[in-house]
Amino acid sequence: MVQCEMCGAETSSPKTIKVEGAKLDVCSNCTDFGTEVKQQTSSSSSTKYSTSSSSSSSSSSSSGSTSTSSSASGGSSSQPRSDMFDDMDELATDYDDLVRKAREEKGLSQSDLANELNEKSSLIRKIERGDTLPSDNVQSKLERFLEINLSAQSGSSEDSEWSGGSSSGSYTLGDVVKRKD
Repeated sequence: MVQCEMCGAETSSPKTIKVEGAKLDVCSNCTDFGTEVKQQTSSSSSTKYSTSSSSSSSSSSSSGSTSTSSSASGGSSSQPRSDMFDDMDELATDYDDLVRKAREEKGLSQSDLANELNEKSSLIRKIERGDTLPSDNVQSKLERFLEINLSAQSGSSEDSEWSGGSSSGSYTLGDVVKRKD
């Protein structure tokens, strides 16, 4: 006997239903609270990801099919996953100074620059103070008009800190933490 996951009643033949995205094994009285999920038979349930117990049982029945599926999935998992942030350019930490200096070199006021870029002067003021980060669109406008590069350089000083470490080659907490003294 199994307990209904909704009302707690004992049932001998639970039905699987889906309630707001969650699959529950419920008694016949509670099936009206969700939509019934069709059960797959064990012979037709072949998934891309399987546990070791299911792969061992399928390997005993057909060793040829598991070797092709494991080599297909093994090839894709050996490649490192690409993170979407790897391709993104990081904004320079002194972007506010870069924008201000370039604007002043061109002899423009903040409102003149805003008019040229078709942006609000308050946005330029906030960017130059460092209160806000420029959106990708505004960043490209600033870079094009002021002829500057606001992307952080790949060999920044923050990355060079990680090349040190202790003499054994492993890092300790003291190698990584920056004190606020």
